[in-house]
Amino acid sequence: MTEEEELLGRVLDTLLREDAYKLRSHAVPVRRADGDWLRVALEGGESVLLPVEPEGFQCDLRVRREPLLVCASSREAGAGGAAGPVAPASGRPGAAVAPGGPAGRSAPTALTGLDDVLGRLRAAVPDEDRALYDVFVDECRQALEAVRLHSRVRPRVVAELGARYGERWDGMGGALAYDTLAAFRDHPVYPTSRGRAVFGEEQLRAHAPEFHPTFPLRWLVLPREAVCGDPARLPDWWPTAGDLGPGPGAGRLVLPVHPLTLGPPLESALRAAGLQGAARLAERPLLDVRPTLSMRTVAVADDPLVHLKLPLTTSTLGQRNRRSIKPGTLTDGEVAQRLVEAVIEREPRFGATVLLADETTHLHAGHELLATLVRRYPPGLENATIVPLAGLLAPAPDGTPVIDGLAERHYGGDVLALLDDYLTLLFDFHTTLFAYGVALESHQQNTSLVLEEGGAVPRLRLLIKDHDGPRVHAIRLAAMIGGGPAADLCGFDDRRILTSGDGPVVDVFTTITVHLCAAAPLFELARLGRAPLDTLLRRLRARLADAVDRLAVTRPGAAAALLRSRVLEADRLPVKAMVTAGTLFTKERSGAADINKHYVTGPNYLPRGSGG
Repeated sequence: MTEEEELLGRVLDTLLREDAYKLRSHAVPVRRADGDWLRVALEGGESVLLPVEPEGFQCDLRVRREPLLVCASSREAGAGGAAGPVAPASGRPGAAVAPGGPAGRSAPTALTGLDDVLGRLRAAVPDEDRALYDVFVDECRQALEAVRLHSRVRPRVVAELGARYGERWDGMGGALAYDTLAAFRDHPVYPTSRGRAVFGEEQLRAHAPEFHPTFPLRWLVLPREAVCGDPARLPDWWPTAGDLGPGPGAGRLVLPVHPLTLGPPLESALRAAGLQGAARLAERPLLDVRPTLSMRTVAVADDPLVHLKLPLTTSTLGQRNRRSIKPGTLTDGEVAQRLVEAVIEREPRFGATVLLADETTHLHAGHELLATLVRRYPPGLENATIVPLAGLLAPAPDGTPVIDGLAERHYGGDVLALLDDYLTLLFDFHTTLFAYGVALESHQQNTSLVLEEGGAVPRLRLLIKDHDGPRVHAIRLAAMIGGGPAADLCGFDDRRILTSGDGPVVDVFTTITVHLCAAAPLFELARLGRAPLDTLLRRLRARLADAVDRLAVTRPGAAAALLRSRVLEADRLPVKAMVTAGTLFTKERSGAADINKHYVTGPNYLPRGSGG
């Protein structure tokens, strides 16, 4: 299967899952000898047919990846599928079927390419939505270019990682190598995740994680009074104005700038903040860094435990999902970190098994391109293997999935034993947070496994970063820890974080912890033939049920019952509608208060009544 075929299949799967433009709910099922199809009505009385099959993970259907058939117009292709003779298409997935003419009397045509299929589906899009649909099609083209680039460069990059880091990729340096492997992979539900608007190939080669480059930062010298944040918290190596060349130094503070933000974006930001005349861009770069999986977050080469999150002008995972840094999110990340720390203090068993990156140091100058987060990782990780969940199933230099090497080193080669320990800890921690009214946006990029041999620490721990964006049921939190302490822990800038009910907290728990962190890797393992899907899902359900049962005993109350009814026993589960909210529709059109927390529903794939 080519890169274009695979991307097209993923795009069509997403449009069906999110039911964009009612493509799924308003389609007519058609049964043929070869399987099921959906007939999608177009303008002018015509239609296209998509071949589908049962999915199960976040959607009932997906587009078939097999040789396809063609069919004629809606007038000829009735619900029963009696459309006359059909012929095989080119064998490419995601082909749409186009009629030959208004009356459907001409020979039907199979459409198989990205542009052809998406161009034909445009006729199913309401006129008022077509401009944003065209933006999404461009996003798909950019993603295809990125995927093809990755296919060309990946063998060389992975070979270089093997030569640089050897057989064991330990410590924070090794974690960056795993980030690079993860950067070549697709997001579990967002089909064009590898595309990065704005930046060309040369810029990506010099700054993107899939190339594992090193580059120096640029620095902006600003009046101290223009910068919010505590300089006393900054690392000892933080440069002064005098370190950056000639110019006024007294009463100045320096702010790092990503090289890709230089030029008109930075100049516009300085004008908007009223700092154009007061700011000075240092001529010489300083401080070598490497990009992490997030790209806008970079690791300091000479201080591996420190990462800097820097704003970029691009968008990923949706046109409106900008990679800038709103100053309020810095506050929210710090508040959320302190909230989780307070829960861990009350639940001491997690003190040894859950590690949090420290995100209490940050600076901003009143604009989303004039900000930085100084992220510090816990000490003592030099001999640990640190792998983001997003990289667990990436091929290692020897061609086997990363998880195989981890299991071989730490679990005697038993991948299922590793997964069992992981799921047990994941669900124990997040169901406990749920009892306090908290659900974290700690998805597969923000959560890492930490594995270590011997010693006094558990062999498997979780490392969580990027704390902003949770959902917190303030009343439940107050009931658990008291009104006064709870109020002190809820000083979020984004008031959408605080909810008056359990629903939004359940949604984040389900879409992040269950779907992305737990189920997505298991479905992929099943596709790789590593274990039957039913076996893996029964194990997932058993570990989640264990955590809920434990919660019912240790924290009596409504939390366990809610998780049973809204997750374990629910007929349908919330599913992120990221393309709909992030690109296809305006917020007014989608009704999305938060583009990262806008949902449709999908089937509950957890088998009922299963054992451990």
